[in-house]
Amino acid sequence: MVNGQSLLVFHAVPEESADSLLAKARALPRVPGVYLLRDYAGVVLYVGKARLLPDRVSAYFVPKADHGPRKQPMLALISDFDTVPCEGEWEALLMEARLIKDLKPKFNRMLLDDKSFPYLVVTTRDEFPGVYITRDPESEATRGGRVFGPFVSGGSLRRAVEMLQRVFKYRTCELTIRADDPTNSRFRPCLLHAIGQCSAPCANRISRDAYGEDIGRFLRFIVSKRSAMKRELTQEMTLAADGQQFERAAVLRDQIEAIERLDDREQRGDLAEYEWQPEVTSLIEDPVKGLRSLQRALGHPAQIRCIEAIDIAHLGGNETVGSKVCFMDGRPFRDGYRRYRVRSVTNNDVMAIREVVSRRYRDAGEGKELFPDLIIIDGGSAQLSAAMDAFGELGQTPPMVIGLAKREELIYTVGCLEPIRLGRENPGLRLCQAVRDEAHRFAQHYHHILRSKRVIGEPP
Repeated sequence: MVNGQSLLVFHAVPEESADSLLAKARALPRVPGVYLLRDYAGVVLYVGKARLLPDRVSAYFVPKADHGPRKQPMLALISDFDTVPCEGEWEALLMEARLIKDLKPKFNRMLLDDKSFPYLVVTTRDEFPGVYITRDPESEATRGGRVFGPFVSGGSLRRAVEMLQRVFKYRTCELTIRADDPTNSRFRPCLLHAIGQCSAPCANRISRDAYGEDIGRFLRFIVSKRSAMKRELTQEMTLAADGQQFERAAVLRDQIEAIERLDDREQRGDLAEYEWQPEVTSLIEDPVKGLRSLQRALGHPAQIRCIEAIDIAHLGGNETVGSKVCFMDGRPFRDGYRRYRVRSVTNNDVMAIREVVSRRYRDAGEGKELFPDLIIIDGGSAQLSAAMDAFGELGQTPPMVIGLAKREELIYTVGCLEPIRLGRENPGLRLCQAVRDEAHRFAQHYHHILRSKRVIGEPP
């Protein structure tokens, strides 16, 4: 006790012990996995996951390494460690959660006791179960579902859910979907269906039974190893083919191939298979970081995945056009681009914005499709107000709409008098700039086409 305060005293790992543990750690196979740090009595102190086991585990035994006030006292207690190699980082994430829940290691609890942590919930009581990440697994919305966790890293969990969604194509939206709803046939599925990440039960693109089979495979996958799941799927595919159920066999074949590509996606990035425009993405060094930064800056309640931007182009009121571009997970999605010839006004950007917004989001306002997570309007408060007037005439409004003014790069939000000012190097701002600039390029391209036709005398 010093000056009325108790001191936490800890000692470093003995040098000879640290050297032997460091050598043991560096000799581990260079694969993803889970590690368990044990004390002298064999009790597990901490469970962690690693993308590469030797790199992560050896860091605990490097002399003078600083692990922060929470973990540093643990180093003096470590006598040995065990590892469990995994087939991918996604499997390590799931195994880490199971071991923490079963073993309740002392230093994992110390890291988690002052905050809520994420769970994975599958709403199996729904006709078309959804897969969600929540910090309140006992909420009414998720009650009665399958719950997995807790997970230490929310970011890692989100990446795993996105990767596995490419395999099993489950929905992550909040829609209430019923198989007997007659409006399903007229509903336009969101972009996750267009990029092969959702089977779109909202639009009757898959039957209830087929969707249930996919959810069942997903649930079996996250509690078993990939190799066992592949053998099971291969057997199902063979039986389906022998029974001349060729469509079902093709679905199973695609899932097997997608599982085999999981490791490639981890190494290259979730979206590496798409050929994005390099001139557009040069400004976006890290899309995931940009999306997270933007979500924090805007106070957006949910993860931002789909962003759309609206811009207007004309020359002195002639050939006034509008554009809508779409970015998915921080990358441009060309199939979601649209262009509009503005007819209600000429030399008035504000009213042109209103027309384009009304035309683009009419179906979403009528409940026939989902709004994007974020809509960016090129311009300041006047352009944003015009867009919100247009949304006010629709039956529903989008989750969030912002305006991005070019000169000072200020972000205008609904209901706030003062704009948000972010640093020029802020990844969230840079992402917004990239989306806005792409909308401007696309609008200018269409305007130039129409102007060229007028100059050379061709009908537009």
